[in-house]
Amino acid sequence: MSVSSDIVATYRGPGAVMRRRLGDGAREDRALAYLMGGCVLMFVARWPVLARESHLQGTDLQMELGGTLLGVVFILPLILYGLAFVGQLVMRALGRPVGAYPARLALFWALLASTPLALLHGLTGGFVGPGAARDIVGVLWFAAFLWFWVSALRAAAEERPA
Repeated sequence: MSVSSDIVATYRGPGAVMRRRLGDGAREDRALAYLMGGCVLMFVARWPVLARESHLQGTDLQMELGGTLLGVVFILPLILYGLAFVGQLVMRALGRPVGAYPARLALFWALLASTPLALLHGLTGGFVGPGAARDIVGVLWFAAFLWFWVSALRAAAEERPA
């Protein structure tokens, strides 16, 4: 299936999508593509908020975009690699060991699959601004991300550790 079809399918059954993705074999290039695609979409999701803040505060939008680009596209992937390792350790501590590649794939896919809600969160923050609507969308986005990640880790634990 295509990535966009699998993102939609993840909202219905994240475990099944993860099992299918793991069935493709250990493809580190694919996992990295999911991570970088998710980070780039997270960067794009910040644009409306940054444009709003830049307009209201009279700051330089290009400087804000540059800082966000550095943080989200270059630094966040390094943090996520560490978080995937922590997820692997937690699963091992729970008695459900997961290999390194499945742990990374679970986190990176959860990030990529939750980006539609991240884009909605950015639009809400850009057009509506701070408030209850933005907070509700943010909570939905974070809940979906956690659901996808935990479900993917559970599906990966059913497979043999790599």
